[in-house]
Amino acid sequence: MDKLSIVVPCYNEEESIPLFFPAVEKVVNTIEGLTTEYWFVNDGSADHTLEELRHLHTENPEKVHYVSFSRNFGKEAALYAGLQAATGDYVVVMDVDLQDPPSFLTQMYELLKSGEYDCVGTRRVDRTGEAKFKSFLSSQFYHVINKLSQTNIVPGARDYRMMTRQMVNAVLSLKEYDRFSKGIFSWVGFKTKYLDYHNVERVAGETDWSTWKLFKYAMNGIADFSQAPLSLAVWLGSGSFVLSILGIIFVIIRRLLEPSSSVFGWASLVCLILLIGGLQLLCIGIVGKYIGRIYIQTKRRPIYIIKEKQ
Repeated sequence: MDKLSIVVPCYNEEESIPLFFPAVEKVVNTIEGLTTEYWFVNDGSADHTLEELRHLHTENPEKVHYVSFSRNFGKEAALYAGLQAATGDYVVVMDVDLQDPPSFLTQMYELLKSGEYDCVGTRRVDRTGEAKFKSFLSSQFYHVINKLSQTNIVPGARDYRMMTRQMVNAVLSLKEYDRFSKGIFSWVGFKTKYLDYHNVERVAGETDWSTWKLFKYAMNGIADFSQAPLSLAVWLGSGSFVLSILGIIFVIIRRLLEPSSSVFGWASLVCLILLIGGLQLLCIGIVGKYIGRIYIQTKRRPIYIIKEKQ
């Protein structure tokens, strides 16, 4: 029999866990020739998420397992820990809030079992129920990153996907500290099919992903999979240099043609100085961002620390 590992990152999800498990079990129990294991990852939750996971493990000791971090390390670290713990022939990543429809699990498994695909992912075709501004930023992010990066990221793609063991091993072989899973899933390659669905509301609780956190996550994704910001700094510096040379030539020629002309334009001069100074700081900041990521990576700190595991 094939074994399916279900990886579920959790952060402050005490209300969702009791609803998630029976909903998924209802689907996977209908799939013939398949055994399942659950790996819940408690990402330093501040509520009673860990207690819920302990209770669920006690009731299903052979099937339900959990990893609990010493503090909050972020969803990417939780996802990575779950993939490392998973032992199945196939591995699926799901959110515990049931925004990832469990009904797709049967179709995902059948597609992978056919041998035609290595991964079956999901793509959200709308964001009904979310703030319009957040939806706008999300759509623009995919547009921008696909322009800047050679790694294509499917617009609306979710982390919710089922993968073969071969693809999971490839994902785990990437040891970078700052992880952007959507990009990593695309970068490793393998033949992937996407299933489209409409947005589903959370069954309980509230999302921890604020607009600011999503923005920072997007910036990390761009820095992880594109060197375009560094190229931008080069072009801005080159453009400023060329403009300054043209300005010097203009001043010299004007002085030669009009020796008696008086000095003017102090306000515009100050604006130009501030503009060039701002561009320099921007370029230094972009370079510093990449250097900072190198610095963190060379420290070789663990991506997460486990406090409890069952």
